[in-house]
Amino acid sequence: MTEGECVAMAGTPVLTLEDVRAQVAELLYEDPAELADDEDLLDWGLDSVRIMSLVEKWRKLGVQVTFADLAERPTLADWWAVLEPKL
Repeated sequence: MTEGECVAMAGTPVLTLEDVRAQVAELLYEDPAELADDEDLLDWGLDSVRIMSLVEKWRKLGVQVTFADLAERPTLADWWAVLEPKL
């Protein structure tokens, strides 16, 4: 998924949970359907470099998120709880 695919149209969020899932899955070379919301993404091989790449990508979309926000709770459900209010 490219950054352009997440750009908001009028009234549309810049990022959805499924966007997050797809972007994480792409970094892990996995099928998005394989990543459950409550699984620890570190167990899947997500590392600090990949987390930082997501932070940078999402900041470019205007989402004010930090590395610490994501690293402290590395599940899709927890990330979405952090990201959604910032959209």
